[in-house]
Amino acid sequence: MFEAQIAALKAYKNELFNGDFHNTWDHSLETLDAVLRVAEVFEDLFKNNLSTRLFDTGMAVSHFRDQSTRTRFAFAGAASLLGLSQHELEEKKSQIAHGETVRETANMISFLSEALGIRHDIYLGEGYTYMKEVAEALQEGFEEGVLPKRPAVINLQSDLDHPTQSLSDLLHLKKTFGSLENLKGKKVAMTWAYSPSYGKPLSVPQGSIGLFTRYGMDVSLAHPEGYELLPDIVQKAGEFAQASGGKFQQVASMEEAFKDADIVYPKSWAPYKVMEERTKLLRAGEHDKLDALEQDCLAQNAKFIDWECDEKKMALTKGGDALYMHCLPADISGVSCEKGEVSADTFEKYRIRTYHEASHKPYIIAAMIALCRFENPGAIIEGLVNQSKPRRGF
Repeated sequence: MFEAQIAALKAYKNELFNGDFHNTWDHSLETLDAVLRVAEVFEDLFKNNLSTRLFDTGMAVSHFRDQSTRTRFAFAGAASLLGLSQHELEEKKSQIAHGETVRETANMISFLSEALGIRHDIYLGEGYTYMKEVAEALQEGFEEGVLPKRPAVINLQSDLDHPTQSLSDLLHLKKTFGSLENLKGKKVAMTWAYSPSYGKPLSVPQGSIGLFTRYGMDVSLAHPEGYELLPDIVQKAGEFAQASGGKFQQVASMEEAFKDADIVYPKSWAPYKVMEERTKLLRAGEHDKLDALEQDCLAQNAKFIDWECDEKKMALTKGGDALYMHCLPADISGVSCEKGEVSADTFEKYRIRTYHEASHKPYIIAAMIALCRFENPGAIIEGLVNQSKPRRGF
């Protein structure tokens, strides 16, 4: 059952060992494929009631600087899956509020840690920078003998990328269409959609266009004027598409992106210029100006209330039955809001499939941690398979 996965992992030279996972574009396709392979094995072992415990002791520490449901519990699940105890750093209960530095905090929580998962996506220009600072502090702690091992930093969502989400999405596509090879030429509509809120991070659409274009897919990015993503990541997507034999184009309407699409991913996000201004105001504590910015943005959003995924637009897709994807929670018209990203009937049609999409994330996170902490993934996976130890003792 696992022979092909084990053989491929044994042939893979592990680039992640003793490292971190920040952005998908930092890593080779071989590394991304290894993450998917290990995640698939973990998922199959768990479903067959077989143990995936690679650690006898140790902690996995999470630090969420934004709200989360799926990723928060996926990280906790991944820690449990691997045999690690999970602990969440709460800033209000720590000495961070008293001025403890990032470098100090990183070392103090890492004496017995194997992985640190961080979500920091609110401040444009800060999330990825913060994660790199934590990683540098851990490296210094290890080199100076403060830490017996150098924990891995796992990006649980930054201002640039959301790799645990995009790789979960990719695994969902692999399972839906049969293989990664079958994704070549598949058209993906990554489109902005209306939301009655503002300030949603750019990292999901950026992560999607930065990953799907590497697998030869035909990616159409659609958004109203003024809702641009970070230019350097858009440029990367174009370069990746050219290298993979795929396509990347930007179009002006949801309808144009949906036409003959195999997959649609309608998701709201804030313009990067707005996120830059929001970051400045948050740093300065200028809450009155922040309130004014929010009202301006909501008024701007309202001009594009027709950017909703509904059955009329879905009828434009290939066969009228494209795969609908969303990172969740979706703004569902008439359910979670008066008017939102997707109509209630369309979302209900695909609701269970979006749950399946989300279900891969604990295994993706566990795979990232395992690859960062063990040099020979093929050997460790083979060991788990061979031991066939029941997870629940029967």
